[in-house]
Amino acid sequence: MTELADKGMSIRRRVLGEAHVARAEANKSEFDAPFQALITDAAWGHVWARDTLPTRERSMMTIALLAGLGNYEELALHLRATRNTGASKDDVMEALLHVAIYAGVPRANHAIKIAKDVFAAMAQEEQA
Repeated sequence: MTELADKGMSIRRRVLGEAHVARAEANKSEFDAPFQALITDAAWGHVWARDTLPTRERSMMTIALLAGLGNYEELALHLRATRNTGASKDDVMEALLHVAIYAGVPRANHAIKIAKDVFAAMAQEEQA
């Protein structure tokens, strides 16, 4: 691994959680290995590694963008990551209110449903 890949993988593990990254790595194939390397280097090693914004703010921005673009599967992943990023439920709601105004009420409405489901599941996991 390169220094960039090492940095990216470290941040990816910190934000998404060791279990998620371990599953992704275990399921990596020859086919998707180039894509996994790209997101580790570019998203995590370049963008998330920058020290210009705190992780909490990057998390909220990512949630808003994913919701606004309708990337709901990735949205659920990043909602789960809030347990590691410092973004609260209130922060998420603020981001989704912006989505409603700037990207559309239907996108925000669906994202809020997903957030409610994800946060409920997370609460159940914490009680178990």
